[in-house]
Amino acid sequence: MTFQQLIYIAEVAKCGSFNRAAQNLYLSQSSISNAVKELEDEMHIRIFQRSNRGVELTAEGKEFLSYANSLLEQKQHIENVYQSETVKPTVHFSVATQRYPFAVDAFIRLLGEIDNPRFSFAIKETGMYSVIDDVFNGFADLGVIFTSNLTEKLIRRLLDTKNLEFHEIEKIQPRVFMREGHPLSGKASISPADLEGWIFMTFEHDLGASMAFSEEIHLLSFKKPERVIHINDRATATNIIVNSEVITLGSGLLLENFVDHRMISIPLEDNNDKMKLGWIKQKNRSHSPEAEAFIRLLEQTIRDAIHYTEQVQVKLLDRNSIR
Repeated sequence: MTFQQLIYIAEVAKCGSFNRAAQNLYLSQSSISNAVKELEDEMHIRIFQRSNRGVELTAEGKEFLSYANSLLEQKQHIENVYQSETVKPTVHFSVATQRYPFAVDAFIRLLGEIDNPRFSFAIKETGMYSVIDDVFNGFADLGVIFTSNLTEKLIRRLLDTKNLEFHEIEKIQPRVFMREGHPLSGKASISPADLEGWIFMTFEHDLGASMAFSEEIHLLSFKKPERVIHINDRATATNIIVNSEVITLGSGLLLENFVDHRMISIPLEDNNDKMKLGWIKQKNRSHSPEAEAFIRLLEQTIRDAIHYTEQVQVKLLDRNSIR
């Protein structure tokens, strides 16, 4: 079977005539007829049948033509892509991240910098263990995670076994997410004791993963909450927080044009633990220009988020003092 034979069959089917197909292709009718007959013999099927109305596809022929057209379309696409002298290769980049809006913001900023007409990008929000696994298996070029004093030893040991390396971007004080107007929202800072009794929200953990790989930072001085909501996506988390008195622990970083303005975050009182935000990659693997750009933009959006979060806190305290 050759592409030329498929072209002949497609043309005959379109014209309903071997003679008109031969004219369109500037060939003799016998050449097309012989090519079609050879293909029918090779495939052990009958593609066309003659009638008073001309040439018609058999049931087998209709099925065969659907496959043939698919192959011809792919052939045309490949030719269009690679026969051009000016065509650029497809750019590939993928990132897996814990559920951080600043990571998505960096990805969006990256899209704004790409001028290649052909690219294939991917971003996946998931649990920390899955982030590590995706980078290890090559499904993601980079991963965005955090460590803390409490979890760093375990996480770095796992990264070492998977030949991955962690690069810290920023060390921040953990914060408590809540809605504006929450009974705790008037505080300048929150102690672990203040957290007791509230409904606590947590992202679902990867199956079998240690609590060290959870989305939320864990505090030695914070007792396990008695009322817990488990969710698995960031949009649901935001909707629950801004419409209830549920709280959760995390980076607390807000982005001006990226998060619901009804959600705020208040810093935890210093408990000698910090969230160390950063990215991971395979050791000895060089960065693509896209990965380098994403890291630069991730650093920038984290700085922007820290600045904006601090501004929101100041305005919130000012409003509360006026009241």
